[in-house]
Amino acid sequence: MEKRLHNVMVVGGGGYVGAVLVPKLLRESYRVKVYDLFIYGEEVFDAVRNHPNLKLVRGDVRDLELLEKEIERIDAIIHLACISNDPSFELDPELGRSVNYDCFEPLVKLAKAKGVKRFIYASSSSVYGVKECDNVSEDMECSPLTDYSRFKLMCEEIVLQHADDGFVGLVLRPATVCGYSPRQRLDLIVNILSNHAVNRRRITVTGGPQKRPNIHIDDVTDLYVKALEWPGDKINRKIFNAGYENFTVSELAEQVKTIVGEDVEIVVEPTNDPRSYHISSELIRRELGYFPRRSIEEAVRELKAAIESGRLQDPMNNPLYFNIKRMKEIRLK
Repeated sequence: MEKRLHNVMVVGGGGYVGAVLVPKLLRESYRVKVYDLFIYGEEVFDAVRNHPNLKLVRGDVRDLELLEKEIERIDAIIHLACISNDPSFELDPELGRSVNYDCFEPLVKLAKAKGVKRFIYASSSSVYGVKECDNVSEDMECSPLTDYSRFKLMCEEIVLQHADDGFVGLVLRPATVCGYSPRQRLDLIVNILSNHAVNRRRITVTGGPQKRPNIHIDDVTDLYVKALEWPGDKINRKIFNAGYENFTVSELAEQVKTIVGEDVEIVVEPTNDPRSYHISSELIRRELGYFPRRSIEEAVRELKAAIESGRLQDPMNNPLYFNIKRMKEIRLK
């Protein structure tokens, strides 16, 4: 019987996913250390800030000296830190490489040397590139189209290379995340469409027939919690897709319109972005019994409520909801 992993460090835990994940870990009685630059503010943890099992550490993922100190007595690391998605990465490719790749293997080696027992890496379904087939599975060749995706793939290989019986390494490839978070992002497809529908009563669809896999933020964060609980021999050196609903961009727009209001106008414009992919999450269902449970409609309803209630302030313009705007604002280096 494996011992429970009590002390969890979430690297990059102050972001969109981490702001939902960390309270769940606390509810499951983990002692949680969040290591992040907190460029979107520590306020994302206001609801749990005084929890006795939470420690917030302001630090750069490239600062190995500080990481070495903070990784003491950590049982598991969930690695979420990155310059997230292609446009943010392309804003400053050198910054992107330094954060997303150059410092990654030194961190993995440090974690292993410090006795961390489990390392969970958040990769991306974008590593597959463009695939013609309907269901893209983990055994298919990856053809990343951008440096963002290429470095994600290279980091996967580092995790698998260093994993052994005492250092369990798991790679997860989530679909595009959607839904409400205390550290909201409004630059992801379902969230973009919802924001524009509520505030402008108009949605612009570029293209339309391209398929986009999505997963609700509550489902993907549940997945990371489960990744701490599954037996090591079930997940070690494994790669799993994590998606739920694969809809075309046009179908997503129609779902948003149905929930927000029939007065919402949908405008279709041509696109030179042909990317269309439909990931299969059958492997994780079959091997680990993991099933996402929340729909696109639920994500849209949450976002609509958050905008209309004023929880999201100035959602069309506030840099805190848009990665590129925020990175430009603080001149992140």
